[in-house]
Amino acid sequence: MSDGFFVPGLADGMAAFEEDGKVILVRNHEISPGDIKQGPYGQDAELLTKMPKDKIFDFGRGERIGLGGTTTVVFNEATQEVEKEFLSLTGTYRNCAGGPTPWGTWITCEETSARAGEFLEKDHGYNFEVKASAHTGLVSPVPLKAMGRFTHEAVAVDPETSIVYQTEDDSEGLIYRFIPDRYGDMHSGKLQALMIRDQPSRDTRNWKKTGEPEFPANKPFETIWIDMDNIDDHDDDLRFRGYDSGAARFARGEGMWFGNGEVYFACTNGGKESNGQIFRYIPSPYEGTNREKEQPGTLELFIESMDSNLMQFADNLTVAPWGDVVVAEDKSEPRLVGITPQGEMYHIAKNIGYPSEFAGVCFSPSGNTLFVNIQSAGLTVAIQGPWDKRL
Repeated sequence: MSDGFFVPGLADGMAAFEEDGKVILVRNHEISPGDIKQGPYGQDAELLTKMPKDKIFDFGRGERIGLGGTTTVVFNEATQEVEKEFLSLTGTYRNCAGGPTPWGTWITCEETSARAGEFLEKDHGYNFEVKASAHTGLVSPVPLKAMGRFTHEAVAVDPETSIVYQTEDDSEGLIYRFIPDRYGDMHSGKLQALMIRDQPSRDTRNWKKTGEPEFPANKPFETIWIDMDNIDDHDDDLRFRGYDSGAARFARGEGMWFGNGEVYFACTNGGKESNGQIFRYIPSPYEGTNREKEQPGTLELFIESMDSNLMQFADNLTVAPWGDVVVAEDKSEPRLVGITPQGEMYHIAKNIGYPSEFAGVCFSPSGNTLFVNIQSAGLTVAIQGPWDKRL
């Protein structure tokens, strides 16, 4: 890359921003500690001495060095050329997804709740913020502890309120929201978990083995948000405490995106056939305020795939310029699946090459380019439209 390091492997969640007429891609790398060959330092970590130790979040006592993080790519959409590429965060653990903010940053999420111990020097399971710019270089790794410590996956930010919605990649996960004390400041605020009004501890997974009543599709349910405490607890029990307090349970919450004034999120193996679910949350006009109970936000099971030929294992997702949801599948021959506002599914692309999931699906700010990662192959692909209308 431009900074002399190698492009890390296992690219995952991603978003595109505009700066000085160029596209700025910020891209996650879902690398575990010690997986040197996937990291940016070379096959034998020969470039590690060129990295200041204080820029690495967790040095892993020199044995399990944190190799997750983000890279930033400067892409000239007019010439179709990468002009610059560099590490923008390093030393974290399994950076899976995340989400863009309205103030031009990328919030990257650690998909783990690993604790400091024999090899790890620090606790993990945090979010980090990276400025989306060609000029910032490597940022200092500061965990956003107020947003909670759990197995993070993705976030979506409401541009009006700066409230951040968060998924948890666990088969017994919750959906969270973070209300910052000040607009755009992720370092202090309140963490809450989603509850279905009048249905405490509701199971939305629709798994036959649970014996729980079916959570119906296309029916909006009013919600309540439960305050969470001990959000940086070492016991990794936030989801259990939330559920015991009435929060709804979800099947591996993964991709999440804010669009059309709504929040869409995927549950990878939810549903009666375990093919995956897409939920839609519509915020209250008084979201996050004392008046919220007058007109609560609503949650709807938007899609539950009953046919793996249509959609299976929904993972990262985005909202397209024409308003449809576009989903990346997590399987060996994945597809990009479009979903209309009416719930019709159609296929945009299929990976028939290197067996790997699609990840990081997003559009350029102009709407002319669709970006997606082929994770295991280490490829980021730019697909030209025209994307001005549904395929």
